[in-house]
Amino acid sequence: MEERPATAIERMARWACGLRPGDVPAPVRRVARNCLIDTLGVALAGSATPVARRARGVLADIGAVGEAQLLGSAARLAAPCAAAANATAAHALDFDDNCYAGVVHGSAVIVPAALAVAQSVGASGAALIEAIVAGSEAEYALGAGMTMALYERGWWTTAVLGPVGASVAAARLYGLDARATRAAIGIALAGTGGAKAAFGTDAKPVLAGRAAEAGVTAALMARAGVSGPLDAVEHPRGFAGLFNGGVREDEAFATLGRTWRLLEPGIDVKRIPVCLSSHAAVDVVDELARTHGVEPGEIVHIACDVPPVVIANLIYDLPANRQQAQFSMPFAIAATLLFGEVRLRHLDDAVLADPALARLLPRISMQTGERWDEAARRAAPEGAHVTLLLRDGRRLEGFRAFPRGAAADPLSDQALAAKFLDCAASVTTPAAAAGLLDRLGRIETLADVTCLLPLCDET
Repeated sequence: MEERPATAIERMARWACGLRPGDVPAPVRRVARNCLIDTLGVALAGSATPVARRARGVLADIGAVGEAQLLGSAARLAAPCAAAANATAAHALDFDDNCYAGVVHGSAVIVPAALAVAQSVGASGAALIEAIVAGSEAEYALGAGMTMALYERGWWTTAVLGPVGASVAAARLYGLDARATRAAIGIALAGTGGAKAAFGTDAKPVLAGRAAEAGVTAALMARAGVSGPLDAVEHPRGFAGLFNGGVREDEAFATLGRTWRLLEPGIDVKRIPVCLSSHAAVDVVDELARTHGVEPGEIVHIACDVPPVVIANLIYDLPANRQQAQFSMPFAIAATLLFGEVRLRHLDDAVLADPALARLLPRISMQTGERWDEAARRAAPEGAHVTLLLRDGRRLEGFRAFPRGAAADPLSDQALAAKFLDCAASVTTPAAAAGLLDRLGRIETLADVTCLLPLCDET
């Protein structure tokens, strides 16, 4: 009898369970460590937002007491609820990283899930990093296998793919074998979902939190002996068929451990706290304005020629609140011109009411032109060609395929540290933030991460 081919879930589980510390190249570990640093930084800042506080309150009410710490609180809960609360905080400001293998905010879901489980079981820092690697590579393999089609169909891939990455990271930390890990992935994938209709509302970070919770819960269910579908990707009424019109590229799963997606396509770390779709255009405008000494009052019009996905994501031309501003190309560009750089403090009602900002917003527009054929969209998925028309008749033009902070143009360690400290400053003292950054920088030397985050005791 001919042996059937392994399913995508079987391949992911077999690879994740077989991964040994020596299998992970040093550059991959470094990226995973940076994902941990960046995610905890933006989660600390996000923990002070209303949506994070509200979610934390609900989860504290319904969750069991445990060993996993809630950012922004002295409380410790069981891993699923702690993962949900911290992932909500990690995505609350839309300042977390992105990967184009799935077009997904992977770390905002995977890191809180892995940390919650690691604290619950008393895992080492090295084990935490390995779990983040395993969860990330599995999720990004699934994202690559679904191609850009999944995102372009209107699914919010962070919520859709996130439970898979979280379940794999949790399964590894719980010590599940391949059979149980297969079940965890199957449970996570069979129940997943998330629509881009959430953009601009509290539902978006909450869905990131629910994805982390779902992945951890799936691993716990599998540990208890609950089974899951092994063919949840390939089944006619499974993931690829129902979510992606049957589109799937199975080679993405065959290359696990040979193609490290933490390196290629890599991780894009946000330099400014707005949707990544605006960043390339912002960088072009900033470079043109600085090079040519352009003042905001000189600008007649700014035209951004961008791929269709950018227009689909940035739906607010005249934003009315912080969340809408984060999905507004006019806001991102106008705030950059007025303030030099968009910072967390600019996501504020007073800034949105600024008359100078109000005058600039209508002068900024987006369109998608003929340049954005399939090859161009693949080469520059959120790129931008920008034209500035000035009152003196000058016409300035520029193009960027990727923004600063993208995997192709990464932030330096110093810039990443500065971002972390700036984010942490909103909820803790400089000394406590610096201490946490030091611990994160040597995370793989820590024997136990249970007390990695003693921030509430230090404030």
